[in-house]
Amino acid sequence: MNGIPPTYPLIGIIGKTNVGKSTFFSAATLIQVRIENRPFVTIDPNVGVGYVRTKCAHTTFNLPKCMPQNSTCLRGYRYVPVKLMDVAGLVKDAHKGRGLGNKFLDDLRQADVLLHIVDASGSTDEGGNYVGVGKHDPLQDVTVIESEIDEWFFSIVSKDWVRVKRSLETLPYDKALDLLHQKVSGLSIRREHIVKSLKAAKLEGSKLSSWGDEELRTFSRYLRLVAKPIVIVANKMDIPESEDILKHLMKELPGRTIIPVSAEYELALRRAAKTGLVDYLPGDREVGIVRSDALTPKQREALSSIEKFVKKFEGTGVQEALNTAVFKVLNNITVYPVEDVSKLTDSKGNVLPDAYLIPRGSTALELANLIHTDLGKGFLYAVLVKDKRRVGGDYVLNDGDVVKVVSTLAHG
Repeated sequence: MNGIPPTYPLIGIIGKTNVGKSTFFSAATLIQVRIENRPFVTIDPNVGVGYVRTKCAHTTFNLPKCMPQNSTCLRGYRYVPVKLMDVAGLVKDAHKGRGLGNKFLDDLRQADVLLHIVDASGSTDEGGNYVGVGKHDPLQDVTVIESEIDEWFFSIVSKDWVRVKRSLETLPYDKALDLLHQKVSGLSIRREHIVKSLKAAKLEGSKLSSWGDEELRTFSRYLRLVAKPIVIVANKMDIPESEDILKHLMKELPGRTIIPVSAEYELALRRAAKTGLVDYLPGDREVGIVRSDALTPKQREALSSIEKFVKKFEGTGVQEALNTAVFKVLNNITVYPVEDVSKLTDSKGNVLPDAYLIPRGSTALELANLIHTDLGKGFLYAVLVKDKRRVGGDYVLNDGDVVKVVSTLAHG
């Protein structure tokens, strides 16, 4: 691989201490991090590369193989890299600096989507201390952690608001939106996030200079929902009692995206696959034992439990969590730029070399600019490989499209 594509999303992994965040991170990236059963093991954020899984385009075109450069292809599945960041455990009043909370929250500024890892077994209290299975309601953790992030957003939006209001009073609405965008740009927020948030909060068209504390809080809340959406990862589902707690979470949080996960089982499978003991790819819904004779009785017992879990939940949930965050919550699609529409290759003869993750609704011209700014500047048209059809810059790309960009300016 030549590295992460320029369009990779950044997924922030959040949660209180001792819920399995580091295990999830290791399972998704196979990077060794400190995994211990005590609070504040992670201080600096762990950053690594994980992958989302999608059917590779070479199977659609009945090609025998592809030659990935910025991603990888295994058994017909394209694994496209995404960036993962595991921040230290958040605690109540983190936005006030408790538990180095300000630092931990600041680590999340560039994240596009957040995975909130919760202990679905209910075995850890709000401080991350073990209290016994079922002794703590993880619904409280969802409420506390999300409240902390909302308060963090509010503190940034409301900072120096009296001074900002004076500037807003003399600006037309569009310019006022620009100033508001500039104020929160450090949170990796796009102008479209501002517009969507105002509409969702029913503040669209309102006079920003007249906002008081109530409007600021409402806007901040919706801005967080739009710009840093959260997927709840119900971890430790391998503990039997977790199933009832999961039902409780789903009942109390209707409409929320909740993924049942066993990060521990995924990590075990990834390690076993690496040593050749099992046949397993991230996201598989079954496990094949390759070297049964090499397993100890304890390993056989463990793998038997894992196999039952994977069959019941259709996977360990780790890959599902990543895919859900990128494809469903961020609403990204995968497209494949090529230079030769007949052979589906780049200039070096690599078949379907690159897979790009782009927002659904992106156009051919926007893809050209992502590949190289020169391609965008000199854009003439694009060719859709599936039917050799020419399309203009405003053509909206579909998931799985293989595209050649034709430009007056060569790709440098």
